[in-house]
Amino acid sequence: MTRVLVVEDDPQLVRALVINLQVRQYGVDAAPDGTTALRLAAARQPDVVLLDLGLPDMDGVDVIKGLRGWTRVPILVLSARQASDEKVAALDAGADDYITKPFSMNELLARLRAAVRRTEDTALTPETTMVETEDFGIDLLAKKVLRNGRDVRLTPTEWHLLEILVTSPGRLITQKHLLQEVWGVSHSNKTNYLRVYMAQLRRKLEQDPSRPRYLITEPGMGYRFEA
Repeated sequence: MTRVLVVEDDPQLVRALVINLQVRQYGVDAAPDGTTALRLAAARQPDVVLLDLGLPDMDGVDVIKGLRGWTRVPILVLSARQASDEKVAALDAGADDYITKPFSMNELLARLRAAVRRTEDTALTPETTMVETEDFGIDLLAKKVLRNGRDVRLTPTEWHLLEILVTSPGRLITQKHLLQEVWGVSHSNKTNYLRVYMAQLRRKLEQDPSRPRYLITEPGMGYRFEA
C-alpha cells in the first residue's frame, strides 16, 4: 500500500484528501503543522508527501528542507501562493511538483501517481550508465548520445545540461539550479542562456523541437526530462 502524508491545516481540505485517497486504497496520515509533519515522516516513512506551504508553526519551505536532510521522498506542494518566486523557492528547497489551489482532485491524483511511479520505476541508481528513449540513447559513462545509430555531437555545455536533467527523470529542475550548476552562482539570473541551449538540445534530440516530448519546459520555473 502506498502511504501518503498530508500536511495541511485546513480541516475541510484534509477531510476531502483523506476520503479521496483512502477510497483509492492509499494509506493516509495527516499533520496540521510542520512539527507534526516532520515527526510523522520519520515515524511512518511515507511514500509521498502532500504539503501546504502556509502552516501555523513554520513555513512549508522549512518542512521541505527538513525532509530533504534525510529522505528523497516525493514532495508535492499544494499552495494558494501563485507568485513565481514562491514556487521557485519551494522547488529549489527540494519539492518535486507544485500544484496551485484551488485544484481538481483528478489532477492532484494524477500528479501523485506520476510522482510515485517515477520513484518506483524510473529513478536512476548510481550504477545506471544508459538512458534509453524511443528516439535516442544516452551513455552517461562514455558521455555520448546516439540517435538513429549515429553519434549526436553535443558541446560540453549541452552535455552538462542534459546530464543534470536525465539523472533526475521526471523531476522539475529549476532554472536557478541549472544555471548555478552549469555556469556558476554569478550567472544564476541569466535565464536567456538556458533558453538558447535548451533550444539547441531540442533541435538535436527531439523529433519535433517545437513540441518537445522529452525536454519539457515548466514556464517561469525550470525544465524536466520525461523518458
